[in-house]
Amino acid sequence: MKLFYIVLGCISLGVGAVGAVLPLLPAFPFLMLAAFCFARSNEKLHTWFIHTQLYQKNLASFVHGKGMTKQAKIRVLTAITLTMGIGFLMMGRVPVGRIVLAVVWVLHVIYFAFGVRTISPEEHNVVLDSLNSDSDAAA
Repeated sequence: MKLFYIVLGCISLGVGAVGAVLPLLPAFPFLMLAAFCFARSNEKLHTWFIHTQLYQKNLASFVHGKGMTKQAKIRVLTAITLTMGIGFLMMGRVPVGRIVLAVVWVLHVIYFAFGVRTISPEEHNVVLDSLNSDSDAAA
């Protein structure tokens, strides 16, 4: 089972890294999946992953329950909007599909606007500092 998590985590990390660069592919859910898989599979992989800039920039404060910076929320919502917008346009002859996509998009916007706390960059840096100090103490 550990091998399955390692393989799935590596694939998710790869797709998430591509998604961090391409605006059409969302990085956030794939990086969350990678974090989950690495935590379940191998402590060294998990430790390495949580110290990558990709993780710290996109997930660290959210995973630790603090929230997301305004910039991170905008990145996530932009990727979601672009991805769902393409799907919406491609479903020109499927009105039910368009309605479903529109409802899901609205729910995403509501969740990120009101369900996820917006934190300042300084608070995000505090989370990163605590991550780094925890790893220093473990070493």
